Amino acid sequence: MRREAGEPPPWTEDPVFRQGRFLNVFREDDPGTKAVLSFAEPVKESMPDLIHGLFFARWCNQASTLHALDVALLKDGEKLGHALLHEVEQPWQSEVYPVVPVHWEGRAYDRLEACVELFPKVTPFLESCIREAQGNVMAANDAINARFAMTNDFPIFMALVDLALFRPELMHPESPVPSGIGAAPFLDLLQAHLGCASHQEAAERMIELQGERWPEAKRRFTPIDVEYLSCECRKYYSYVNGTKRFEGKNRFEPPAA
Repeated sequence: MRREAGEPPPWTEDPVFRQGRFLNVFREDDPGTKAVLSFAEPVKESMPDLIHGLFFARWCNQASTLHALDVALLKDGEKLGHALLHEVEQPWQSEVYPVVPVHWEGRAYDRLEACVELFPKVTPFLESCIREAQGNVMAANDAINARFAMTNDFPIFMALVDLALFRPELMHPESPVPSGIGAAPFLDLLQAHLGCASHQEAAERMIELQGERWPEAKRRFTPIDVEYLSCECRKYYSYVNGTKRFEGKNRFEPPAA
């Protein structure tokens, strides 16, 4: 709030918040998600093209790449591959979260191969899983990864919750969501603190508490918000405990005035 009001840094006395890089409270305010949504916006009226665009965007997850590419390029795998390797700022992909190989019909596809070769072929399968899930993110995620066999299915999850921002009637924003590896340790603590039986119940309780503690928020929390913020809380304590250091991309530098 102090930063948005135009006050000079530092905006807090907390040493972790002063030095560490954190995401925004609402993920749609983050530059990375803004880049994903902007990239897919031109094809939002076509369900197959929207799904293809969002899955590519979350496999790529690099704002500079998404800003440089036209979503129409996804139709031409050869040109897309050349653009990713030779025409955009390198690296073309972000390592913010792991993107492991996708398995399909006896073959493993690495990150680039999935973007260039696989997604154009499997978009009908993805759409079928999404429609059959009837708005449930976890059901769609599990159905897709039953075929993809990814050891970390987080990119699938991210593409599905992005879809909820475009098509809430197909992927419900209020849907239960899986607990990502980054959020699970804090969700365990939150669940115990609130006396809940599951991460989902803890998320529902946090949504109730928002109405009491933060009624002026710009919108109501959804389960994905609680999962997302739990990841940032876990990150906070990683700085406190010294398992994450204030260096490189993790260090926050206030922008020049």
